[in-house]
Amino acid sequence: MDLGIAGKWALVCGASKGLGFGCAQALVQEGVNLLMVARGAQALEQSASQLIAAHEGRTGATVTFVAADITSSEGRQAVFSVRPDFDIVVTNAGGPPTGDFREWDRAAWIKAVDANMLTPIELIKATVDGMAARGFGRIINITSSAVKAPIDILGLSNGARCGLTGFVAGVSRSKLAAQGVTMNNLLPGAFDTDRLRGIMQGAAERSGQALEAVMAARRNTIPARRFGTVQEFGAICAFLCSQQAGYINGQNVLADGGAYPGTF
Repeated sequence: MDLGIAGKWALVCGASKGLGFGCAQALVQEGVNLLMVARGAQALEQSASQLIAAHEGRTGATVTFVAADITSSEGRQAVFSVRPDFDIVVTNAGGPPTGDFREWDRAAWIKAVDANMLTPIELIKATVDGMAARGFGRIINITSSAVKAPIDILGLSNGARCGLTGFVAGVSRSKLAAQGVTMNNLLPGAFDTDRLRGIMQGAAERSGQALEAVMAARRNTIPARRFGTVQEFGAICAFLCSQQAGYINGQNVLADGGAYPGTF
């Protein structure tokens, strides 16, 4: 299927690895021009080089990158100084640490809200009017399945991402929708990423079990009996950015292998 987005420009955050890289990879395969952003310069350059070598010549897409902290005003300024306008924005920031809510002070909460709620809002604010003027725009916010099924040790993430979900529910249904701009949240369950392994490693250390035993137990809670791949996640993201997905707006798209037990 031709997604009809070749030649568009996309800003993909947290693009050096994991789910962000999966989204970047899927978009460049469709001929979308990329500006990839992540904090780690070396990993980002390697990932961008990988996409350039594999796809740039074949699809005609341009791949550029900026090593910056997108959660800071300086980082966002660095990004928009390279390119001010985008047709597609994929917001993504590393999740806050796990733990007991009794241990989190105000600074921890502010950091979580700043990264996982306010940063996406700032990126939306900076780009949607240009999208509306051109008659096409796609905002994809990578959040978490914990928005629908909160996890006790992920309280910082639960709170911050639910705040973003509420904001998107309102603004996605504003006049922007009639101007060709859609906004959707993509909710990952357990995907095979460094983030998942880090959480599983912490659980293994607390329980005294081997990491593989903890991961096997986690896989067994998923009806698919496996973790998702970043390529699968990226493909969902690319479809939500497509011309064909223009009637999907204001939704929370859950990708978790059937783990969420509810009807709605």
